[in-house]
Amino acid sequence: MDLHGKCALITGASRGIGAAAARVFANAGASVALVARSEAEIAELAGEIGAQAIAIPCDVSRYWEVAGAVEACRSTFGGLDILINNAGVIEPISHLAASDPEDWGKVIDINLKGVYYGMRAAMPVMQAAGGGTILTVSSGAAHNALEGWSHYCTSKAGAAMLTMCAHKEGAAHGIRAMGLSPGTVATEMQHQIKASGVNPVAQLDWSDHIPADWPAQALLWMCGAGADDYLGQEISLRDPEIRTKVGLT
Repeated sequence: MDLHGKCALITGASRGIGAAAARVFANAGASVALVARSEAEIAELAGEIGAQAIAIPCDVSRYWEVAGAVEACRSTFGGLDILINNAGVIEPISHLAASDPEDWGKVIDINLKGVYYGMRAAMPVMQAAGGGTILTVSSGAAHNALEGWSHYCTSKAGAAMLTMCAHKEGAAHGIRAMGLSPGTVATEMQHQIKASGVNPVAQLDWSDHIPADWPAQALLWMCGAGADDYLGQEISLRDPEIRTKVGLT
């Protein structure tokens, strides 16, 4: 896919799926805005990618910072064509009855409000330009309750609903909104899950997880017309048919 002349903003770009997506999208020709709280990591990645990348330190739980990142895309690259809502956390993993209310709320701030803030900041810019693509990294946890993950399951379920809302309200304005449920991915989050020992996901072997560049390749494919049948929906990378379409055979 040729994304020359396009700009993609990727949240949670310092590692894992976000960093892999930054490389994949840059290789496809896109200018990439790397957004994360980890300033040193995104600066290093931007240096690796080159002039078509900018690093934007940003806490997605703060709307004004997300809006500032979108504006940086406009001022640096002339617009924003693709938003990838990838930033997410799972710690602290805790049983509901023992959870810390403040910590529980912080996960909602990042995983749910962060997705809303990205959509809220990007959609007016995209609509004014005639359209754009908004992709949100979801999870099977959006549809299945898991022990110790009440914060994560709730936030991902809310983000999945936001995707449907963005499609319903934005499709007539050229907005392509979809979610991607990648399955379990070999990232730092899986180390945190493993260490918790809570629920069946923590019992999985490292070899059970897919590499981060698989969902990154899927996100790239979702920017093309081949994914239009899934607008407003959530694509599962566990689906063999989807893997074939993406080219992950």
